[in-house]
Amino acid sequence: MTTTVITIYSNDTPMSGDTTGEPVLIAGAGPVGMTTALALHARGVEATILEAESEDRDRSGSRAIYVHGSTLRTLERIHPGLGTDLVDEGLVWPTRRTLFRGKEVFDRTYDSPGGSGDIPHFTSIPQVVTEEYMHDALDEAGIDIHWDAEVDTLETSPTGVHVETADGREWVGEFLVGADGGGSTVRKEIGANFEGDQSENAFIIADVGEVGDDPLPLERVFHYDAPEADGRNVLLVPFTGGWRLDIQCIEGDDPDELSSDERMREFVRDIMGERYEDNLQWVSSYYFLQVMADTFVDEHRRVLLAGEAAHLLAPFGARGMNSGIADADEAASAIAAAINAQTDAVIRDEIELYAARREKAAEFNLNAAGQALEYLQGGNPVTILRKEAAAALADHFETAGEWLDDAPYGPHGTPPIVSTGNY
Repeated sequence: MTTTVITIYSNDTPMSGDTTGEPVLIAGAGPVGMTTALALHARGVEATILEAESEDRDRSGSRAIYVHGSTLRTLERIHPGLGTDLVDEGLVWPTRRTLFRGKEVFDRTYDSPGGSGDIPHFTSIPQVVTEEYMHDALDEAGIDIHWDAEVDTLETSPTGVHVETADGREWVGEFLVGADGGGSTVRKEIGANFEGDQSENAFIIADVGEVGDDPLPLERVFHYDAPEADGRNVLLVPFTGGWRLDIQCIEGDDPDELSSDERMREFVRDIMGERYEDNLQWVSSYYFLQVMADTFVDEHRRVLLAGEAAHLLAPFGARGMNSGIADADEAASAIAAAINAQTDAVIRDEIELYAARREKAAEFNLNAAGQALEYLQGGNPVTILRKEAAAALADHFETAGEWLDDAPYGPHGTPPIVSTGNY
């Protein structure tokens, strides 16, 4: 709403003129920002989303395709039907397979790969589809996204936030959630800084459309030193409508040359078969950052960072979007409690509890993704010997092959913090 008279919210922050007021502002309309808005709505707190890009922004690429069961349960809890819609739209691949220099070292097919119940252990679905369902949920909840509204400046005080956006508008709120991605303006405005490292190797990621005749079996396949990719590591994962093909560059590679259409078509042909060669849909190359902000909240405890605004992780183990959605749900819980608090000390405690929990979770996820990244980059002679020994033993000891199959994704488990859904 745009007010033309002075309005006072519970934090006693006055507004007048062309300033727009909402209890909570959210910067960013990606999965984390949209989840935050839905989670707040589920707790009876209204919010509005400020998005830097236009409504017709390019969302090419499958991006985060692996949605954990815990994430699906969160989405189902905050907006009934959202989690099960993603399950119905996604797929659960039944087979894990791993090859070492062209030789199969592990293969396992599950009779019930998703487990029992309405929510499986995971679903594999392009992020753009996940976002489409989230947009529908926002419409059902009556939550607005303001497009072309990049945060330009942000001021915080003990009673709230004041934001100016690129479209010339001003906004005030009791709290703001910064879910505006890795280049977050919100993070910079509160004086938080990223700390961490970057991967040594580049990675090429491609989407390949499914074929109608003789499709590949639905398997997650990892190739160590794949002969078909001139000795590079390769990951192949199915999702609804296609395949994710990840290729790890090696020393001396030029990522730009390898990610050219001509070269990628060769990779697709050699790894997936000639029938897939013409189905290359999208290609990009990355050096993965392993960083987190030195604080997830501002000095006044009125701004909370979530998702990639707070941490960037290597993708192994699918901890990026999934941990961001966990951030979003916990940010909403903290804000809902703070808005209803009767003392300033309780408000601070609720927001600081969010920061303590999600910083601990980010540290765990960074460490887990970092272990996988270090393992894959392969520079440690001990790790190389362990891989070779496990491959030699895989025919005789299934545990050796299973170790090779598990290791590229980092350790199992969840952050050492108490969460709901355990009882």
